[in-house]
Amino acid sequence: MDNFSEHLAYVNGALVPASEAKISIFDSAVMLGDTVFESTRTFAHAPFRLDDHLVRLYRSLKVARIDAGLSQEELRELSLELLAHNTPLLEPDHDCWLVHNISRGLSIPGADPTKQRSGATVLIHTQPLDLSDWAPFYQHGCHAVTPSSRAIPPQSLATRIKNRSRMAYTLAEAEVKLVDPNAQGILLDIHGNVTENKGGNFFIFADGLLKTPPTRNALAGISRQTVLELAAELNIRTEVVDFQPYDIYTADEAFFTSTPYCIMPATRFNGLPVGDGVVGPITGQLLSAWSEMVGLDIVAQATGMT
Repeated sequence: MDNFSEHLAYVNGALVPASEAKISIFDSAVMLGDTVFESTRTFAHAPFRLDDHLVRLYRSLKVARIDAGLSQEELRELSLELLAHNTPLLEPDHDCWLVHNISRGLSIPGADPTKQRSGATVLIHTQPLDLSDWAPFYQHGCHAVTPSSRAIPPQSLATRIKNRSRMAYTLAEAEVKLVDPNAQGILLDIHGNVTENKGGNFFIFADGLLKTPPTRNALAGISRQTVLELAAELNIRTEVVDFQPYDIYTADEAFFTSTPYCIMPATRFNGLPVGDGVVGPITGQLLSAWSEMVGLDIVAQATGMT
């Protein structure tokens, strides 16, 4: 492989400089938002739970009825090859995204938009991980806000399909930013239960239990699963259960989980303090355990980017 001075991207069987990566304007990703994806991050340049991300990707592909034309193992090998080329281009103390996007391919207007009229469009790219937007939240916590828009019910679209049709999340987040430009949204379902946010899951600590909503109406997040596993190791009792805004208002602690920042404390909810209004000990304990697991101080890495 040639030694390019910029990150390479994989586009339908070819490795090209990322600045030259292109797809057709008629691709179903553009025409229909008909794409499934996964975003993995590295720690100290090693991909974290890549196999778990690929398992979820291929489950999404199956349910979306998209044939990637590659086996899971073949995609894994391509991903590691790409990462091996691009990693030396990173600063030593920085990490990156490893992103997979797979669409149905060309979309031709007609009676059957589900028909796969070409091979799938398979894209893999890396991107330096910029954590500066989230860095202040580790120390002070973020303001969690519920938008007026509700989550798409699972009866319409299974939340466990990780897909690029993000309009509903984007509009909900726009509503949140009208309340507080730095707020992070929490979507409720049509029954008023907490679901997820635009790119992650949500936890509260209350009554001695760490609680998170079921994946019936929230993504089966890999960061969410990591927190549940760490909690078990730390003897923190957990419960997967429906809860409502009242339960956040009255909780001792709250936080989001997602691939880039891992755990993001929330110290206010709809204008009111959560617990004492500071980052709580359980949140800190879980963050420290995650840092120890990956051999990297997650908070220090993020705050070093500001």
